[in-house]
Amino acid sequence: MSQKKALPFFVVALIGIYCSDPVKIYPVKGVIVDMRPGENIIVVDHDTIPDLMMPMVMPFNVRDSIEISGISVGDSVHFSFIWNDTTTNASNFIVKGHKNIEPFVDDFFSSDDSYMKKNIGEKINDVTLLDMEGRPVRLSDSNGKYRFISFIFSRCPMPTMCPAVVMKNEVLAKAFRSIDEVELIMVSFDHRYDTPEILRGSYGDILNGYKNWSIWSSIDRIDDIYTLARQVGCDFWGVENNNIGHKLRSVLIDPELRLLADWKGDEWIAEDVKIELKNLISSRK
Repeated sequence: MSQKKALPFFVVALIGIYCSDPVKIYPVKGVIVDMRPGENIIVVDHDTIPDLMMPMVMPFNVRDSIEISGISVGDSVHFSFIWNDTTTNASNFIVKGHKNIEPFVDDFFSSDDSYMKKNIGEKINDVTLLDMEGRPVRLSDSNGKYRFISFIFSRCPMPTMCPAVVMKNEVLAKAFRSIDEVELIMVSFDHRYDTPEILRGSYGDILNGYKNWSIWSSIDRIDDIYTLARQVGCDFWGVENNNIGHKLRSVLIDPELRLLADWKGDEWIAEDVKIELKNLISSRK
């Protein structure tokens, strides 16, 4: 698959793109690696989508399961990726061939307890990452604060995925602006590309208005980012091959690094999470 380098992602620029031109259609070529017909979702290992994104393994929504009724895992497909002003979906599938796909079993970390997922109430390990200025920051340096942690990467162009998580974090940052005991941290798992400088260029303007919201880089901190992500249930792959896939997760930890709650994916509602956070923190006082 082609590995043409994609342009860095900027939240404000992205909003301008899909608001100024509400419908865009991109041709996509790839291989089906998973299907979730009950959710109207397919997961595709796709080539570079010209003028949009680098090769990735990612889920695509379909409007109706009929769209994918004749498709199976391993099919090589061409389809249209339709980008509306608020939603995206895949359509017009054409099967071009088929290849046998071995079931993916990731047992690389299975023998190391440092990478095992923690249960609610258990402590996660301390890790060290980098802030936007390139300074080391430790998870344990909480100053007694609760921390809401989300995972993103700057090259994700999908408005319903990482950019949506950024916007939801801003809603929470506004809600907890006057509550000193809560801090929001977005962590990039792209440990090869998202340097502090890249993150500062992509998110610095929006973060500058908040003392309770920051973003951390995992550049050259591979063990730390895998430890943190695995222990809280976030999963990502393909960073080394520039073919990124992920299953997002947001979590709340207390000042002693205990895992208090988690929210799968990117579909959580900021207003609902705001209430949950307030209730969780209030119940522990």
